[in-house]
Amino acid sequence: MLRPWSGSLLMTAVSIITPSYNQAAFLKDAIESVLAQDVPGLEYIVIDGGSTDGSVEIIRDYAGRLAYWASEPDSGQADAINKGLARARGDVVAWLNSDDVYRPGAVGSALAALDADPALAVVYADLDSMDAEGRVFHTIRYAPYTLLDLLAFRIIGQPTVFFRRAALERAGRLDPGYHFLLDHHLWLRLAQHGGMRYLPQTLAAARHHPAAKNTAQAARFGEEVYRILDWAKAQPALKPLIEEHPRKVWGGAHRLNARYLLDGGAPGPALKAYGRALANDPFYALKHWRRMSYAAASLLGLGGLRRTMGR
Repeated sequence: MLRPWSGSLLMTAVSIITPSYNQAAFLKDAIESVLAQDVPGLEYIVIDGGSTDGSVEIIRDYAGRLAYWASEPDSGQADAINKGLARARGDVVAWLNSDDVYRPGAVGSALAALDADPALAVVYADLDSMDAEGRVFHTIRYAPYTLLDLLAFRIIGQPTVFFRRAALERAGRLDPGYHFLLDHHLWLRLAQHGGMRYLPQTLAAARHHPAAKNTAQAARFGEEVYRILDWAKAQPALKPLIEEHPRKVWGGAHRLNARYLLDGGAPGPALKAYGRALANDPFYALKHWRRMSYAAASLLGLGGLRRTMGR
């Protein structure tokens, strides 16, 4: 059940940023889902990357309800979001991609949780997966995660994440060197500056469509898994956790790499990565036996079995 917000944060309670580039088919739904949030002091910023598909005309229709918007070339998603973060004045900040949507009451529920516990830096929740037409086909249920869990690549649904601007100022903005797991890299940094709390409710929906990064470029996500681990091994607060729990960390990294390889249409390399995940953390890896089975079936020309094996 979504919790109402009492309104005890400062005047600009929350800043929401939407980065967008040529997503006119979905942009209106994203904007409407933010503007429908019943939260006083909501600051909404839209940063468009110079779209040529009619997105700018859609944004102009809402200009009077936006705190700021711009349409200009950028160097990618992280750059666009960072532009918005630089303008954000809210005590709490989040971004919603232009093909995703918030559920009614989502922002107020996140604010209520953060307001109730000043020690929290981040809250996150469950996430609906929907198709291009907005039909929900799955709900991803998460769990209470620790910093170690994040190091082991327990992924949380980015559209459900809200964080304090004060923690962001200490952790730093998005690293533009990451293009696929830029959000997970930020969560690892934010989690070092306050607690995380899981809210067992659905706050947002992520859209899956052919042009989405997690579909069109799935195989490239795995490259950044290992880049993040290389970075983490050089961080004073993270290196000891990796050294103390190497099997959990590497098992999670190989499992996530396998997932994206499989989504990217590479079942052979995916199966090898699943084997490495099993060797390091068999209990966790075996939770994903359906996807392992699909990878094996695909190599045998039985890819149609995916409908019965699930995602």
